[in-house]
Amino acid sequence: MTKKYVIYRRVSSKSQGESGLGLEAQDRDIALFLDNYSDTPFEVLDTFTDVLSGADAHRPQLAAAIELAKKHKAELLVSKLDRLSRRVSQIAALMDDKALKIRVASMPNADAFQLHIYAALAEQERNFISLRTKQALAAAKARGVQLGGLRDKTMKRNEAAKEAADAAADRVASIILPMRESGASYQKIADALNAANVPTPRGKKWAAMSVKNAADRLSARAA
Repeated sequence: MTKKYVIYRRVSSKSQGESGLGLEAQDRDIALFLDNYSDTPFEVLDTFTDVLSGADAHRPQLAAAIELAKKHKAELLVSKLDRLSRRVSQIAALMDDKALKIRVASMPNADAFQLHIYAALAEQERNFISLRTKQALAAAKARGVQLGGLRDKTMKRNEAAKEAADAAADRVASIILPMRESGASYQKIADALNAANVPTPRGKKWAAMSVKNAADRLSARAA
């Protein structure tokens, strides 16, 4: 029997949707899943894309993707869980739908219970980071530090760079972590990523050091 999928993608801004930034990374994760983890043969029925914030509950393309998946008893395939929503309540509602099966490419073996736990932890972490940032800004302001202007832009730029590096590490975590656990060298992992045509965040070939940097980042975040 042919395995059927309906792909759903989401980007947060119109510029990302038009440029393909964000969509390319999602397509890469989905392709890796289909090539390495999916039952065969498989068929992708259609691909739907929303250009909306993760906090926006109104997702017309997601609704269409779910309708098609249910109609053909296909799995709804996303690159990462936060592409569905950043809210645990919304993800839980989708998972409670017995007529719908969700598959996350970056966590290919996770069941519904594990995905629910992951969503709850991710939301908890986002709330904590937000609170920590607000407290740090308030403390700085109390010390007389001038906020805004160049300093504010620098903080935003640094935060964006960190988020980009974290996202890049997450995209290859399913390759790097199992290979390291099995004793593979950084160079061997780099060779595997290059053979799979998975580029670095800057679109270049992987080297042992860039793999090590990604592995160190993943380890630091897990600690």
